[in-house]
Amino acid sequence: MNQPAEIQSKVSLAQSSPTVGTFRERGGALEWSGRQETVRVEPWGPDAVRVRARLGGPVLEGLPGALLDEAPATSSSVKTEEGRGRLTVGALTVDIDAEGMIRFLRTDDSTELLAEERAHFWWPGPRLYTAVGNGHHRLEQRFAAYEGERLYGLGQHQHGRLDQKGLVLDLVQRNAEVGIPVLTSSRGYTLLWNNPAIGRVELAHNGTRWVADSARQIDYWITAGTPADAQRRYSAVTGRTPMLPEWAAGFWQCKLRYRTQDELLGVAREYKRRGLPLDVIVCDFFHWTHLGEWKFDPKEWPDPAAMVRELDELGVELVVSVWPSVSPLSENHPVMEQRGYFIGTQYGPLAHADWPDKEVASTVQVAFYDATNPDAREFVWSRIRDNYLRPYGIKAFWLDACEPELKPGFQENLRYWAGPGLEVGNLYPAENARTFHEGLLAEGESEIITLNRSAWAGSQRYGAALWSGDIGTDFATLRRQIAAGLNTALSGIPWWNTDIGGFHGGDPDDPDYREVMVRWFQFGALSPLMRLHGFREPGMPLGPEMTGGPNEVWSYGEETGAVLERYLRLRERLKPYVLKVMREAHEEGLPVMRPLFLEFPGDPAAWQVDDAYLFGRDLLVAPVLTAGATARTAYLPAGARWTDAWTGAAYEGGTTVTVDAPLERIPLFLRDGAQLPIAG
Repeated sequence: MNQPAEIQSKVSLAQSSPTVGTFRERGGALEWSGRQETVRVEPWGPDAVRVRARLGGPVLEGLPGALLDEAPATSSSVKTEEGRGRLTVGALTVDIDAEGMIRFLRTDDSTELLAEERAHFWWPGPRLYTAVGNGHHRLEQRFAAYEGERLYGLGQHQHGRLDQKGLVLDLVQRNAEVGIPVLTSSRGYTLLWNNPAIGRVELAHNGTRWVADSARQIDYWITAGTPADAQRRYSAVTGRTPMLPEWAAGFWQCKLRYRTQDELLGVAREYKRRGLPLDVIVCDFFHWTHLGEWKFDPKEWPDPAAMVRELDELGVELVVSVWPSVSPLSENHPVMEQRGYFIGTQYGPLAHADWPDKEVASTVQVAFYDATNPDAREFVWSRIRDNYLRPYGIKAFWLDACEPELKPGFQENLRYWAGPGLEVGNLYPAENARTFHEGLLAEGESEIITLNRSAWAGSQRYGAALWSGDIGTDFATLRRQIAAGLNTALSGIPWWNTDIGGFHGGDPDDPDYREVMVRWFQFGALSPLMRLHGFREPGMPLGPEMTGGPNEVWSYGEETGAVLERYLRLRERLKPYVLKVMREAHEEGLPVMRPLFLEFPGDPAAWQVDDAYLFGRDLLVAPVLTAGATARTAYLPAGARWTDAWTGAAYEGGTTVTVDAPLERIPLFLRDGAQLPIAG
């Protein structure tokens, strides 16, 4: 039966000025309009919808966001009747009442998944627009809170919490704090706040509130289903990660920093002399002539071609550090400034941070290239291409300081090609990764990976791996990385790692730190990427001459080194399994590092485990996270039978077990008879 094009709605008189809304169906979408506000709900993939709301006109197209331009095709239905509109997409039904209040329901039984909630019965409603000028508003979107709800995702943070209910999180990019605004609920939905504006999310017990400090419209995407299904749906609309290059699945060696070509080659040769697996070695910062020239300093790196040839003969890939900042001493600075390729400022010069550079005794004021500007991306890539890729075949890059690392971090003072800093500031790391992804594709490269210190929703489609930034070097910090990695996984970024051993310090001769290193190395061997890095003692002041203490597996003494070597070889044996799981990430969007509830959503206890995880489907990892521990208690999810990978002891799921964990052993459990070469 055909529905009327417009339906006049009845409203409650509880408000001081009742909203008389109008419903209409438009191109398969459901729209509600009232009091100068337009709300548009449209299918956006199976079991999912996109919601946009704007004050003062129709919803805008083409604003910066994480969603791909085209939504996956799906069937849906729209129904309008007096005082109500309803859109159904598979397992998700959206109900809008006469006053424009939205409820998300499970289609099969019409129970509530999530609902908007008013701040007050009088004013404001669930959506608040506070004008900040020029068509921009401070936006607030309120939803109800639910007893017992658990909330996960939201990027990478160092608070140590897996379930983030009760927290307030800034939506901003900082070193080790990565804002990715996608949230998974234990109630059976996943929501993406599709807005790169600076803001925050409040996960309070009396409601959830998303805030954008300055933007033009509310925009979010929501899907219904299990966490695994939600990851499939989310990755389909924001882009799936490429297939991980085989070489990247092995062991990465780096430290802060190898100062010369001879030093770096000496380390690679020593790994091979000792017969130890080594797949990647990293050339870190200050290898350049000037910051923002993106090329080797010939005084320290006299023959990069010969270096790359030798590494290739050794079976080692070279990864080179690239920063987005440009020194005024750089040969590229004048042309980039003249062409408008830097991030602008509302007040003051085009300088965003102070940083050391070569041939100058003090710091200089550096600018950041504007990665949201396609011409700037093309220019920067042309320098990378001509200075690294074409002459030497270097095709893997470490994208450091890509928040960008502003000092101070006032996004409200910035002006990007894509818009004002407050409106688009969180977009930067994804667009920076895009520079390299599009550039490498244009050069015919198919294996693409970059190592990034920050990310945003959709970064994964550009081959961006994330690491947890410049963190501490103790057991407490190691413990926090489990939650950080799992929440990153639920934020759509399957390629993740930490600096094994942490970054800020660590004495290789200290027995206590050697214990930290062993336990962290074990965790690193069972992480999506395995990378040893850090600024070991004795350190040096920040500057072009700096380096840190030794950080190779033999740097920690014979006894510790033997354990580290054992886990190097374990990673090597597991590479076929790692690549199998990476293919699942590429083809299905499933993360590599998985919270227990991703595979066992029907087990209530699995939703509470924050100190263990599944590495792919078949391997449960329970890292040792406290000093002096020689045993580990772990929960094994119901619905599977588990086997201790070291002893062969079998356990029924749904139980908590305590197993031996001497220094040389990380507890590992195999699911349902899975066969993996753990013990060698």
